[in-house]
Amino acid sequence: MNVVAAAEALWAQHTIHLDPEPRGERQGVVHADQTGDALSFVAVGDSMIAGCGVEDQSEGFTPAMASVFSDVLDRPVDWRAVGKLGATMRRVRYRLLPQVEHHADLMVLCAGSNDLMARRTIAQWRDDLSASLDLAKGRADHVVVFSAAQLYRSPSLGKSLRHVIEGMTDEQTQASREICEQYGVRFLDMTHEDVGADREGFYAHDRFHPSAYGYHCMAQRVGELLEGWMADTLR
Repeated sequence: MNVVAAAEALWAQHTIHLDPEPRGERQGVVHADQTGDALSFVAVGDSMIAGCGVEDQSEGFTPAMASVFSDVLDRPVDWRAVGKLGATMRRVRYRLLPQVEHHADLMVLCAGSNDLMARRTIAQWRDDLSASLDLAKGRADHVVVFSAAQLYRSPSLGKSLRHVIEGMTDEQTQASREICEQYGVRFLDMTHEDVGADREGFYAHDRFHPSAYGYHCMAQRVGELLEGWMADTLR
């Protein structure tokens, strides 16, 4: 990391005040009035799964995805969010996945940004993601892994730091893709997808996490990317 990026990282560490995990229930059922058995969906991961950036869990990323999945599948979705602000994939591996006690139809793993900020090595990332997938596949019929969020586009970070993070993110994304291919699970490269991050109102007031609108935009894009696969596999 160059001197300017290092200085920007130090500045960010002392000036950015992240939104806390919001109040509210971390589970629910969307479109319960629809016919058919509910899809059991659990999301495990970092602050986006914890819903940071919104006022209530009902406005977060996981229920937003559940609503989109319900529309795609035309069936209710029983969702649960198991997330923690600041969680790395290592925490997912050792702390969060063990909290998933009931077998799910679909699990999403969403982490990576905190690993980048903690400058964990690619070797550590490979080890933790692989072990997490071993655990996840024993807790769900189908597993989908998301890449790290678009941290390099965060308006709260300096330009040089964002450039460094972008390179680190690309390296982590490639490693994730390779591991997911080995494990036969779906991988969504959300790092390079247009999720509407340039739109007004995408970010919460901490200028780091998505807002309720931002989570909605992201969930819509996830639904578009998974629509064909979900219709064939989960309907």
